[in-house]
Amino acid sequence: MSSSVNSYNNLSDIDKKKLLEKLYIINKLSFASIAEKYNTYSNKLRRDATKFGIKIRDKSEAQKNAIQTGSHKHPTKGKSRPQSVKDKIGNSVMKSWDNMSDDELEKRKNQSRERWESMNPDDQELILKKANDAVRASSKTGSKLEKYLLNALIKDNIKVQFHKEQTLLNTKLQIDLFLPESNIAIEVDGPSHFEPVWGSESLKRNKKYDAKKEGLILGKGWKLIRIKQEKDFSNTRASLIYSKLLHSIRTLQDDKTTDFKITIKDF
Repeated sequence: MSSSVNSYNNLSDIDKKKLLEKLYIINKLSFASIAEKYNTYSNKLRRDATKFGIKIRDKSEAQKNAIQTGSHKHPTKGKSRPQSVKDKIGNSVMKSWDNMSDDELEKRKNQSRERWESMNPDDQELILKKANDAVRASSKTGSKLEKYLLNALIKDNIKVQFHKEQTLLNTKLQIDLFLPESNIAIEVDGPSHFEPVWGSESLKRNKKYDAKKEGLILGKGWKLIRIKQEKDFSNTRASLIYSKLLHSIRTLQDDKTTDFKITIKDF
């Protein structure tokens, strides 16, 4: 304990309340740091704060303040986790979401909606602009899932062409991933292919184009794997999708199969 001349115990209740309001609320110091400075105990300060009607910060707020004031370092900043650890964390998070009750999911959705509605119009417009820019960029360079699958196929020594333009019946089509040695086309369909993300008219155009592309691919005698990506990208989900993709490729390569099209759904 500090031998500071400051002594919290010698203060009146009025002065104690003013001190806590200044140091804890305004300066955002922790009870521990105040106790060290004023020769007392953090639990006593916490009890007095409750007695004076001062709202106690929750654990998340306390950690945030400790990092901002420099009394504690960020637990993960500057640290690098191996992929195995990231996958383990990803699997844990994915399971927690999959096991979440309908009521809890609805609660999370409402919270997200409330956060969005509480934003000012400028922030909303900026977020929408970034989203639109990302969609346009991915249409040219490929989505995260497409790139993940591309790299995984290359690592497994599977010959693959990325966003390769194919001419079918005098119509140029860009296939997301194409396996030339087995004539298998792989299409990665994000939510805008089956939900009105950008409006009903845009969805109608996407569905019409997808149906046309599918007809031309199958009409050529090629085989097709459609991946329906309903959830946000994560390495964990992508690895599970890739396992399904490999199984589907082997199925379509089997001369005994009569399948020409396989659809893979996100987990």
